[in-house]
Amino acid sequence: MATSEPLNAGELIRQHFAAELAARHYQADAAQEAALVHLADWLDRFLADRKSWFKKPSAGVYIWGDVGRGKSFVMDAFYTAVPITEKRRVHFHSFLQELQRRMRDYAGQADPLAQVAREIAREVRLLCFDEFHVHDIGDAMLLGRMLKVLVDEGVGLVMTSNYKPEGLCPNPLYRERFKPIIALIEKRFDVLAINGKVDYRQRSDEQTLWGYYLWPESAGGVKRLQTLLDLSAAATTDATLDVNHHPLSVRAYEGERIWLDFADLCEQPHSTLDYLWIVEHFSHVGISGLDCLARQSDAVRQRFLNLVDIAYDRGVTLILSSEVPMDELAGDATVDFARTLSRLRQLGVERL
Repeated sequence: MATSEPLNAGELIRQHFAAELAARHYQADAAQEAALVHLADWLDRFLADRKSWFKKPSAGVYIWGDVGRGKSFVMDAFYTAVPITEKRRVHFHSFLQELQRRMRDYAGQADPLAQVAREIAREVRLLCFDEFHVHDIGDAMLLGRMLKVLVDEGVGLVMTSNYKPEGLCPNPLYRERFKPIIALIEKRFDVLAINGKVDYRQRSDEQTLWGYYLWPESAGGVKRLQTLLDLSAAATTDATLDVNHHPLSVRAYEGERIWLDFADLCEQPHSTLDYLWIVEHFSHVGISGLDCLARQSDAVRQRFLNLVDIAYDRGVTLILSSEVPMDELAGDATVDFARTLSRLRQLGVERL
């Protein structure tokens, strides 16, 4: 009996993408279609030529565009259909936490970061980063060196970002030190844009609420927050938790539900590792006392953006109580707020 030829990797990806579109009753725009085709073609070349002595394929694909343009949807379809088991998809903050943890295993040895990178290269052939961005120079240098070793070791890398490569590190104080990483991406990666006119996250039929935004707080936001968290009289109140050896003041917690004040959570020097600890231990997080971010320092604003990123990525139910409407939250601060605002707009807004 005759058998059909097995599908190559690129064709599997194209078929899976078409099936996902049909299942969700979506119609991809031209930029999404072009990016998926490019990813499929790149993967075929990468898998076929990885050990060839001919010209090597690009080290990976870097996809950028404004929020809500379908970058993550394209990445999902691509990653799910890739027909290899040695693959991983990771989020920016979680990967940083993993790097720091694994580097401790090589403490006292030469170049722990390079050793961890080579260890990862032995584990995966394809590594996908979603929401790649850099705001802290320590994170920038850590990820930059990691990318260099992974590329040299032949790991295929696919990344999505809201920024063109040259915009990855907007802080002028750090830009010179980050330029070699930008140059690496521009030289070794295929750089694609998915930047259509439609923000799919704002289409009413695409909304999936992941929490609530309550305002103004003075009209009863705290009481409503407590109701939504469903904290009972048995909840522990006015406590201090030990989070990664840092004290964290907590208004109340019970089971997987926790209530915190913005001042305790973001105005204190908590790291992304602390926020990861919170979302790993609590599935419902309520935050009161949120006010216009323009009144805060750059560090406080960045902590809030990191917190929203982490909570969104981990599927936490987030309940925010603020004195100001969502669209006035950033004020006139020069803060990278577009991605955060897009995610906050997927919260159910209650005007009290």
